Amino acid sequence: MGIEEVGKIIIGSAIEVHKTLGPGLLESCYEKCLAYEIAQAGLRVECEKTLPISYKDKNFEQGFRIDLIVEDQIIVELKSVDSLSDVYLAQVLTYLKLSDIKLGYLINFNVPLLKDGIKRVVNNL
Repeated sequence: MGIEEVGKIIIGSAIEVHKTLGPGLLESCYEKCLAYEIAQAGLRVECEKTLPISYKDKNFEQGFRIDLIVEDQIIVELKSVDSLSDVYLAQVLTYLKLSDIKLGYLINFNVPLLKDGIKRVVNNL
């Protein structure tokens, strides 16, 4: 399955979760429900995957924790905040660069209309 088709399933699943639960819940609630919806669509999804980090001459196994990785192709970072700031975008870009994954989605569930809370992030390097 191509990356664009996987992306469409992720967005459709996120819309279903938002339509069912609405805004205002904790990020962890949305994460569990979104992972369930994606898996129900037949895709492989990993939750809270750790990404190691190297610092000077030391490697740390648990440097970062990625909310969802779908089909080893797309990173999904979830938020439930008043507004998305640039630091959240930088977070997704960092995850993409460190994991060699090309596409990510930053999804904020704390909005009245979910399409207003979705940012597509591409690693061009």
